[in-house]
Amino acid sequence: MRKRPSRALVPALAASALLLAAGCSADPGQSSAAARTPDAGASATATANSDQPLAVAAAPAAAATSTAVARPGTAGGKARKTSLKVKSYDSHTRRAVISTVSKGTSSPSSTGSPTPAGTATPGRTAVGDVIASAPAPGAPDGLLAKVTKVIGETADGTEVQTAPTTLDTLLGDDDAKGTVPVDPASFDVERLLPDVKVSWAKTGDIHSGPEGTKVPLGSLRVDVATKVATAEGTPASADASVSGFVQVKPEVDFSYGGGASTASTASTASNGSTASGPGAAYLGVSGDWTSQWALKGRAGATAKPVRLPFAKLHADPVLQVGPVPVVVNLDLTCYFEISGDGRVTVDVEQDLKGDFKAGGTFGTAAGWTPVNESHMDSSPVRTSVTTAGSVKAALGAQATVGLYGAVGVTADLAPYLRGEAAGTVTATTPVGSGTKSDVAASGSWALYGGLDLSGTLQIQLAIFGTPVIQHAIPLGTLHREWKLADGKM
Repeated sequence: MRKRPSRALVPALAASALLLAAGCSADPGQSSAAARTPDAGASATATANSDQPLAVAAAPAAAATSTAVARPGTAGGKARKTSLKVKSYDSHTRRAVISTVSKGTSSPSSTGSPTPAGTATPGRTAVGDVIASAPAPGAPDGLLAKVTKVIGETADGTEVQTAPTTLDTLLGDDDAKGTVPVDPASFDVERLLPDVKVSWAKTGDIHSGPEGTKVPLGSLRVDVATKVATAEGTPASADASVSGFVQVKPEVDFSYGGGASTASTASTASNGSTASGPGAAYLGVSGDWTSQWALKGRAGATAKPVRLPFAKLHADPVLQVGPVPVVVNLDLTCYFEISGDGRVTVDVEQDLKGDFKAGGTFGTAAGWTPVNESHMDSSPVRTSVTTAGSVKAALGAQATVGLYGAVGVTADLAPYLRGEAAGTVTATTPVGSGTKSDVAASGSWALYGGLDLSGTLQIQLAIFGTPVIQHAIPLGTLHREWKLADGKM
């Protein structure tokens, strides 16, 4: 089970506030009756049975329960909202206790046991049920599992043995596509350095963070100020420091295209069952990006980049994909990185704004392929480079996104500034203004802005029901660099 970072700033929106409304799965011989029960609402049934794409949205905060159930291969066995609730889960034994909350009470009622035919009446758990749950006790990343055995009744509900399964067993031949913003208040924050401040803003004029900090609606901002190691042999007066902020408005991109039934898309789950798999799928993270940072002094840089993480953030947004709660696990690690020859004394500052998108897309012809895009614009840069040498500094973030605790995509976005000097140079350059640089130097110099976007697609993306990725697939490196200024004296 994941060890959670401490909630260092604000209480994260508990995943229990992202749960779905009630309903239950139907018995093959009683699907009509099940559809008339209070547990299977007309709207959920209509959504599951229509030819319209499933809606993708943030799960409603006021939802009372957290599960959807399907019984693949049976009449009326499509996924539907249920009143079943994962009371507890043991990740080592894969055993879960499933309870039913009766209308008008919060107390669990007996879930009963399977009928002799291996089916179940509405409100009861049976072998073959596929359960999708929002985060629950013992399953902080949500739960997607198939019931393989009903063990018996306990005071809290029905204890069952489960096995891993895939999303196609729930979504079947339906289609779904959507982009959902992640509530900035829902992040758990772990500060890795003393002088780290976190701010966010959301609807309702709600703001958190240092007084006077302005954060756009829906954005999360992390400020840092710290000392960095000086180069070996450098006087103490040459201490280096870095300060600035990363601001991001994260969104989760999700799509699923059902209907694939050819042998080329068949996949074998870890429990040995075979599913037809989807014809298309996509999982990624995107958003608006703003960063502003400054590096001063002579840092103890080396040819190999030295990375200094300063904050880790984690959230478990729950997407409601039709009747199914799809739990997305999102991690962000903000860091500063520097490399060079350790001889350059610098005073540089850079502002960047833009957007990014990184993820993996699946199609039956090409399989899983990477997606990485980023567009950045630099605002005026002030720089002073003294003594011959080189330096490269980046203020970036590494994001990982997965489903139900299985990491699927890792993306690393690193906007950077790179300077080279021969001799002694001091330059001030308003980038994009068309004015000549103010240079006082003897030698030559050049200053570059750039960004790197890299990452990997992981084997766990097979959780969609697609063929298993045999090894991690690199996203490929999106590399862009532009000259900000240069000159000779």
